[in-house]
Amino acid sequence: MSTSQLQPVLDRVDADFDHSLERLFALLRIKSISADPAFAEDCKQAAAHLAADIATLGFNAEVRPTAGHPAIVATAKGNTGARPHVLFYGHYDVQPVDPLELWNRPPFEPVVTKHADGRDIIVARGAQDDKGQLSTFIEACRAWVHVTGSLPLDLTIVIEGEEEVGSKNFVPFLEQHKKDFAADFALVCDTGMWDPETPAITTSLRGLVYEEVKITAANRDLHSGIYGGGAQNPIRVLTKILGALHDDNGRITIPGFYDGVKDLPADILAQWKKLGLTAASFLGPIGLSIPAGEKNRELIEQITSRPTCDINGIFGGYTGEGSKTVIASHASAKVSFRIVAGQDPRTIRDAFRAFVTARLPADCKAEFLDHSNAPAIALDWNMKPLAASRAALTEEWGKEALLIGSGASIPIVADFKRTLGLDTVLIGFGLDDDNIHSPNEKYDLKSFHKGIRSWVRILGALAAAKR
Repeated sequence: MSTSQLQPVLDRVDADFDHSLERLFALLRIKSISADPAFAEDCKQAAAHLAADIATLGFNAEVRPTAGHPAIVATAKGNTGARPHVLFYGHYDVQPVDPLELWNRPPFEPVVTKHADGRDIIVARGAQDDKGQLSTFIEACRAWVHVTGSLPLDLTIVIEGEEEVGSKNFVPFLEQHKKDFAADFALVCDTGMWDPETPAITTSLRGLVYEEVKITAANRDLHSGIYGGGAQNPIRVLTKILGALHDDNGRITIPGFYDGVKDLPADILAQWKKLGLTAASFLGPIGLSIPAGEKNRELIEQITSRPTCDINGIFGGYTGEGSKTVIASHASAKVSFRIVAGQDPRTIRDAFRAFVTARLPADCKAEFLDHSNAPAIALDWNMKPLAASRAALTEEWGKEALLIGSGASIPIVADFKRTLGLDTVLIGFGLDDDNIHSPNEKYDLKSFHKGIRSWVRILGALAAAKR
């Protein structure tokens, strides 16, 4: 797309920015806390507010019921079927504000103020997650429509109201109405930048396998003076098994665990190394100094692109005040695996269970509870929308946009792939210090402004790319 077509739209963003901020503030004032039934009407209000606003941009926008909070589905009236068609996803619900006393001002009275380092910031619950982020996209659409009369590509917008409580009613809604969400790929604005000056696209998300194991020996707790040395101790059995999950080099020892795991492309790894993430900068602030993952891997690989195993909880026997000389009849642990592309959640689950079972001594049995499993997501590095978006971000920010992995999971991305067959390009403008889910949540004013400009460029670039 030529500069002559793009520049007037970018100019409109700048000229209308004060109004964009006012519209965001109106949305931030709505107390759309999805976790608390007391705010159900506020969630309905947020959905209606957004649908009415999006409708002014030339969309058929509907508030649709789900088994929980309503969703917004909006289809651009100018969709032709001949252009690239994208599905944009966001969520209007926010986290509870507790503890309220730690907020510096009322959480639903948004304000622009100064950060400690002098940056202009927007402070309110939802300022970043996700009202500010989704508003960057909506405002970019507004600028395109104002200047050109239409959008440069076909677009469907879906905004849910239960992301902060696990999207448990949205996923069935997605499956029920999947014909309404047909597209070439999806866009999500719920991620972050590398730093305040460096844009990023999240190209991979680790999946999750979360298991609970309970090992039982005797049929009751035993007196250690009478039975000690003769009776099997399930706490000792469990800790021995858990201790065997990693070798001295930090690798996970479960047979077949790394089957299908691929190394990063050499150029991407070289780019990541240049970012200068060090143990001192990453671990130092939390009182640590030595990376604990695979010793032959860079720290940034350990936390983003390599699979992990962590013991999240362990319990058994007497844990109260004072002492009690008891051999517990059972012991339990919660164990989670962050998995990467090439690993199947059920295969990892079964391999873990086999690992534990194979190490059980006589007189012990194991029971397992499956808490969660979700696959990892990884984009094709050569995906055309990825390249087009990266070039647009680089142009706007004046720094090469990074392709980065995230060690966390965003379940809706896996749902888009499983239910709709869509890959998702994850672009966001959040920062590590935005305090999402915490008191004094904020969104940099620059992130909001340049986020809108970035989406203007991305929509233009996606429209110009071959379908």
